[in-house]
Amino acid sequence: MENLKEIDSFKELCIAGLNPNEEYRMTHKRRGLALIFNQERFYWRLEMNDRHGTNADRHSLEKRLLDLNFDVRSYDDAKQTEVLDRIHEAAEEDHSDADCFLLVFLSHGENNCVYTYDGMINIQDITAAFRGDNCPSLVGKPKIFIFQACRGNKCDTSVVITAASANDEVNNEVVVDASAIKTLPAAADFIMCYSVAEGFYSFRDPIKGSWYIQDLCELLEKCGSRLEFTELLTLVNRKLAMRSVRMRSDPNGSEKKQVPCFASMLTKKLYFRQK
Repeated sequence: MENLKEIDSFKELCIAGLNPNEEYRMTHKRRGLALIFNQERFYWRLEMNDRHGTNADRHSLEKRLLDLNFDVRSYDDAKQTEVLDRIHEAAEEDHSDADCFLLVFLSHGENNCVYTYDGMINIQDITAAFRGDNCPSLVGKPKIFIFQACRGNKCDTSVVITAASANDEVNNEVVVDASAIKTLPAAADFIMCYSVAEGFYSFRDPIKGSWYIQDLCELLEKCGSRLEFTELLTLVNRKLAMRSVRMRSDPNGSEKKQVPCFASMLTKKLYFRQK
């Protein structure tokens, strides 16, 4: 009976001109451009701590994205003008022969901004550059934005004791980034991927890199070319939610947790199938 209902629902969608199995076309000549802005150090006047471990994130992302056939361009400790220049240059490029576009930002931040080496950039200024009215060659194509940063000052805590543990970092040092991203673009075919839910800390190991990027890259390596992207992100959520740490600065000694989130304005299924 359930199968019959599914078949009827599928037929109704098809009659309405909506194929639930429709995928983005990923058979263009190029996979597309991937920009990585990696901020480890900051101008001393900003009074911000170095983000130790972020270079491990950048290296892992470069490898995984190259494996998925992206054209990767990485920028370390870029100044505000350089970041804006690179973003607008990318938006002005011709993406007609590309499947999609991807941008990663690894940095501190606050409110609706992320930090460059010497200043701040509004998140909306980053995403708006790639809207259809500003970047017509990406109209109808997926635009993926990944932000590794905190989004508040709260630490999530465990509520159920389980035997599962994603790592053995219980007594290790952890650090946090700082960012609060509260706005999303209204355009279709965007997907915003955040390392943590709004209001909470995002943990970063000073040697291995951030929890989120570690787990994201591991799953991209294992099934990035065959699993639908939002399904993969859901697995990242589950995997990272299994991690925990006890912070030395916490007098109560409770386990601290983290769960990522993503906001999808995609209109079709997204697969990075091998070219």
